[in-house]
Amino acid sequence: MSRLPFLFIVSGMVGFLLFHAASLMSLFGWIGEGLRGPDGWFHVHLFVLGWATMLAMGAVYQLINVILQSNIYSERLGYIHYAVFTVGLFGLLFGFIQGEVYWIAAFATLAFSGILLFAWNMAATLFRASRWDAITISAASAVLYLVLTGLSGMAMGLNFATGLWNELHNRLFGTHIWLGTVGWFGLLITGFSYKMLPMFYLAHHYPTALQKVVLLLWNAGVMVGAVSLLLDGNVWTKWFALLLITIAVVVYNVHIVQIRKYRHKRSPGSGIRWSMYGNHAFAVAAVAITAYSLWNPQHLFLAKSVKTAGWIYLAGWVSFMIVCYLSKIVPFLWWTYKYGKRAGTPGTPVMSDLLSEKKVNAGLAAIAVFSLVPLAGLIFDSHLAVAAGGAAYSVFSIAYMVLIGLVFSR
Repeated sequence: MSRLPFLFIVSGMVGFLLFHAASLMSLFGWIGEGLRGPDGWFHVHLFVLGWATMLAMGAVYQLINVILQSNIYSERLGYIHYAVFTVGLFGLLFGFIQGEVYWIAAFATLAFSGILLFAWNMAATLFRASRWDAITISAASAVLYLVLTGLSGMAMGLNFATGLWNELHNRLFGTHIWLGTVGWFGLLITGFSYKMLPMFYLAHHYPTALQKVVLLLWNAGVMVGAVSLLLDGNVWTKWFALLLITIAVVVYNVHIVQIRKYRHKRSPGSGIRWSMYGNHAFAVAAVAITAYSLWNPQHLFLAKSVKTAGWIYLAGWVSFMIVCYLSKIVPFLWWTYKYGKRAGTPGTPVMSDLLSEKKVNAGLAAIAVFSLVPLAGLIFDSHLAVAAGGAAYSVFSIAYMVLIGLVFSR
């Protein structure tokens, strides 16, 4: 088994720990007025790139082999991608701390070069396999949106340095966020779940028609939203994009319930069970936000609304989905790497020996519960709830990631 996915996954886990350690030190003060300043940029990019994207890239390198039943185009290119992206990321984060525009620009360019190498590797892998379905098209779309996210970020950086298009800066900023969060993460999580959920539920012969519906709706929502934000469309075009994504989320939840109905394994594990809870909760939140913004469209882009929706989406869904799936991915990868050739011989541990399901269940429950406290603080303008709840959320998140990391010692 290739070590390439391990590099990204372990680095992503370290990024997760660093993000929560840094957030603990500031008591989540970065969520306040400084969110669009260097402190906010540091924390957001550490979360989005150092944790979620880093780990997602590792998951792609591992799962694309399983999905296509073939190797990636170039493993060597994958290692180069890792080196370039990682150096660029750490340089970028250091630039945010120092507030040095040219330092940020230089290392952002390096990180973006890493993203382009990743896109090249994935495009070559997918086109060589020529196996197009909802999973592979979702992956291809997600990678495309990641590239466009990087391009819009580079355009903002260039504007910071030169002031060439100041009038476009806020439009690029909104487009950058939309493409990266809704486009890259959204399509990657939904697309890869079509492989992971049946695998861990042992589900067979389930209907797949709704996968295409989700793919079409999600892509349409991303594109309508990106164009509207970039061209400064009216509030209703932006609301329509939100509506498309919300319908996609609801249809997606209907589909994953279909998969569960066709299961042959009664208990898929705590991680998969909590991922279902998280998906259902996210659907309820998406419907509520869309309905609220229909009656109060003027509130759609207020700072409070954006922060609240951002917390629900990034902490409540994206990050929570990743930590849920990690409880299955890490033991599987480590057992296959260390014990796969000894399977069936006396004394060889089974996969379930590597990680306690009771501890996983407790850890995910704590993360879910304490993620709600900062959310309440954002909704009701309570800095104390954001600080205290955020601190508890980070403590339990760190404990959970240490639990996952201990798998590598077994």
